[in-house]
Amino acid sequence: MNRLTRLTGRPETANILALLQDRSKTELIPMYAVFKTGGKQYRATTGDVIKVEKIEAEKGATVELDQVLMVGEGEDVKVGTPYLKGGKVTATVVDHGRRDKIKVIKFKRRKNYRKQMGHRQYFTQIEITGIDA
Repeated sequence: MNRLTRLTGRPETANILALLQDRSKTELIPMYAVFKTGGKQYRATTGDVIKVEKIEAEKGATVELDQVLMVGEGEDVKVGTPYLKGGKVTATVVDHGRRDKIKVIKFKRRKNYRKQMGHRQYFTQIEITGIDA
């Protein structure tokens, strides 16, 4: 009798959990990279489409992001100090746009002071085409 059977009292639960553990060992983990652009960090794999802070590039242009902090593939992980030497992420610009409007309200009680503003941040939508470590 194994530990899971003792805890749950049902042997079928132990069998299901054993199958799930075996499946997780055989799945391939794709290469991913953590990179920095626009003051923010993003984690992406090849083929991902993500929205980043505005990049000055034409639609359809190829962009190289060289501030790569970490690259990993399964058990093999490379971490930079702070950046990886020779590491780069290549991406294609898909679209430019603006995010949803947020409201900014400033208010001071008993001072007859109210100020209301709105803000829409520009973004660039990119598709990750390659990761080099």
